[in-house]
Amino acid sequence: MTPEEFRRLGHEVVDWIADYRARVGERRVMAESKPGDIKAALPASPPSSAEPFEQVLADLDRVVMPGITHWQGPSFFGYFPSNGLLASVLGDFVSTGLGVIGLSWQSSPALTEVEEVMCEWVRQMVGLGDGFSGVIQDTASTCTLVALVSARERTTQFGLARGGLQQEGQPLVVYGSVNAHSSVEKAALLAGFGRENVRLIACDERFAMRPDALEAAIREDLAAGRVPCAIVATTGTTATTALDPITPIANIARAHGAWLHVDAAMAGSAMILPECRWMWEGIEGADSLVLNAHKWLGAAFDCSLYYVRDPDHLVRVMSTSPSYLRTAADEQVKNLRDWGIPLGRRFRALKLWFLIREQGVTGLQQRLRRDLENAQWFAGELSQAPHWRVLAPVVLQTVCIRHEPPGLSGDALDTHTLDWVGRVNAGGQAYLTPALLEGRWMVRVSIGAEQTEREHVAALWSLLREVTT
Repeated sequence: MTPEEFRRLGHEVVDWIADYRARVGERRVMAESKPGDIKAALPASPPSSAEPFEQVLADLDRVVMPGITHWQGPSFFGYFPSNGLLASVLGDFVSTGLGVIGLSWQSSPALTEVEEVMCEWVRQMVGLGDGFSGVIQDTASTCTLVALVSARERTTQFGLARGGLQQEGQPLVVYGSVNAHSSVEKAALLAGFGRENVRLIACDERFAMRPDALEAAIREDLAAGRVPCAIVATTGTTATTALDPITPIANIARAHGAWLHVDAAMAGSAMILPECRWMWEGIEGADSLVLNAHKWLGAAFDCSLYYVRDPDHLVRVMSTSPSYLRTAADEQVKNLRDWGIPLGRRFRALKLWFLIREQGVTGLQQRLRRDLENAQWFAGELSQAPHWRVLAPVVLQTVCIRHEPPGLSGDALDTHTLDWVGRVNAGGQAYLTPALLEGRWMVRVSIGAEQTEREHVAALWSLLREVTT
């Protein structure tokens, strides 16, 4: 493909994306395809000869679109907001078009330095102190893994340079709440702690980690000869957006020399609103934290910002310096390969740069405030309706609900819940995700797609009453 062919076809691709976004609200929200449908529509073997690119674009509609669940639609209330605002999409487009890879500062200086500035912009936007330094990773799962590896090496005084965990005489323990994201346990396993050394701490009536239960678990481990290594607290848990109390947890971490990592993957975006920063009061006591700009903030996936208090420790844990990557500039610059797991990195900062400049902080704040107001309105409507229950505090944009008809409980109520949410999704008018809360099924209504306005939330409420009558 020549640059001129790319120019012509690129216009067609941009038009296709623009048309999709303009009319996404008219589509069935949940994917229509059944397992195996997409594979069956594709040839079993690659083409031996070149095909016209127009045919490739045509197959987007024929093959791909039936298998797309429309996260950008105004009636998408599932999982979490994943707002790839169009300015950010263009930044991602430019990043891919440039095709540069950040192996070192010298391999593309702009890649490193724009990323440094974007991390600084976001740090200021969310009110973090200047003692934190940031880097862009792919997802919160990777950030949690990096945090636990960093915690492991601080506790063992860089045991990786010796025999690793295999030479440690006492088991190292990781703590998180029973409502922590599954990536916490996965990261602990990948970092070598072992499932037996992961403690899931009980929560209170608001589904937040209980500091007294954390302290008790640590004391029990100490008495048994185990070493507290890391605590993962969550600002905005996945199921209910519960808020672990950071200040007392940070005090416990400090008292026992444990690393404190704060998972603010979705809720971290809310911290651009000064009125929301109470939610992570005590955050300055964390050793590391993550917020996903590709969730509610509006950056195209993937774009997770990982902040640390001690970047020198991170670099010592993660750095490798092969001869073919050394340059004369190394003493004057950051080589971001030493700030995470991959050697190479995409120019992710461009999509954040484009987004923040096109929206402005005020524009981003207005959209998040709209979503918070819509969540409160929806929760208020349910609270006044017979047989509907809001199951958890609505502190952000997620409302956890259950329809509880008289006479239904236990397994029968679970069956009813899964039945009505299944019918909502199958109907295509909206998309919701069920989840377990204290062993019983409920439904999460996550409000925050870019195009979602009050009218769409009201339409959902009407639909829910219709499918449960």
